[in-house]
Amino acid sequence: MKDYSLESDFVRELDRDILSYVEKGLENRDEDGFNDLALRCFELQFNTVEPYRRFCLDKGRLPGKVERWEDIPAVPSIAFKKFVMTSFPAERAEQRYFTSGTTDPLNKGKILRDPAGVTLINAANGLLTREYVFPDVDRMRMFLMVPSPDIAPGMGMAVGLDVVRRMFGSPDSRYLIDRRGLDLTFLLSALMEAERTGEPIVIIGSTAGFVYFMKACERDGVRFRLPPGSRLCDGGGYLAQFGECSREEFYLKSAEILQVDEHHCVNVLGMGEVSTNFFDNVLKDHLAGRPLARAKVVPPWTRTRVVDVETLEPVPDGDPGLLRHYDLVNRGMVVAVQTDNVGFMTPGGFEIIGRWKKTSWELETEAIKQAHGPRFMTPIIEFLLKRSLKKVGKLHDKITRTNAGR
Repeated sequence: MKDYSLESDFVRELDRDILSYVEKGLENRDEDGFNDLALRCFELQFNTVEPYRRFCLDKGRLPGKVERWEDIPAVPSIAFKKFVMTSFPAERAEQRYFTSGTTDPLNKGKILRDPAGVTLINAANGLLTREYVFPDVDRMRMFLMVPSPDIAPGMGMAVGLDVVRRMFGSPDSRYLIDRRGLDLTFLLSALMEAERTGEPIVIIGSTAGFVYFMKACERDGVRFRLPPGSRLCDGGGYLAQFGECSREEFYLKSAEILQVDEHHCVNVLGMGEVSTNFFDNVLKDHLAGRPLARAKVVPPWTRTRVVDVETLEPVPDGDPGLLRHYDLVNRGMVVAVQTDNVGFMTPGGFEIIGRWKKTSWELETEAIKQAHGPRFMTPIIEFLLKRSLKKVGKLHDKITRTNAGR
């Protein structure tokens, strides 16, 4: 019997070849290479992920019979809530965390990453973060509107942003949320310091965290003038609604409250079921002098297709449907994932417009419009954040008086 263990030549060579493919960069156009690696991932996962094996057998899709990556069965994202979908023994995991539980907060998926898989993820997402969030600087003073992994080890965003902090943050970067909530005094002081020094900063966190903060500032009449080059990177608010405001309102508020223009607001789609993050192209395009045409970029080691909600067959570019992702970096789970996110392909990549509501067989737009809670934020973090933001105006006035008295 063929050896598919993490120590086997098959897996070691596959990891090496995927990493080499990623390191070729964003201009890589090796379609045959992608196809070969995807089929090798399929062989591994068919033989090691038992729920996926049964799924493929039911569809009559087996290694050796599938010749193109497009024909690899895409497992529904709901499977991650029902099964542990890993191509390695669970006890070998280096990272363990949960999916966001957006659709069903009480039934989250369990995501496990083995050490070599973590290396692939960090290489791929590090390259993308450099390209789309920090294309013009090596490091920036970074403020993370999330708890640290020490506080939230099961939160994928906290784990991922710790890597971002170490790769791109200056030594004085720091987390903004602790067990007591948002350190509002520090955040306001840091924003005012950036105004005085002219040093650009970057704030990264959940979309909802930004929405709550900017609405609190708006309520209390607090405004900042962050230096040119400052930027926001938000994750989670990728549907039609960004928590409690629309996408358009989010960018208007970032300009009015923080003086960060839309082209310096980079939204990122991160899913536990898919290892690669999908970044907006706006900052990179702006610096290259291209007009604003926001889209999520599909990097060379991934493929994204839009399929019909009923037939699951591909739809023409520009038509809405369910997003299906093929990701080589997903070697540790399954290479092909069928999501319930609704979107469409654009010339620059893809966009998301909602989530498919299977129970009523319709797009969940009304639920999104009426949402009073954010996506991708645990209830305790949401509670701590909202409680902390009740005193934005008073703290801002206090810090202003203190600075004036120096």
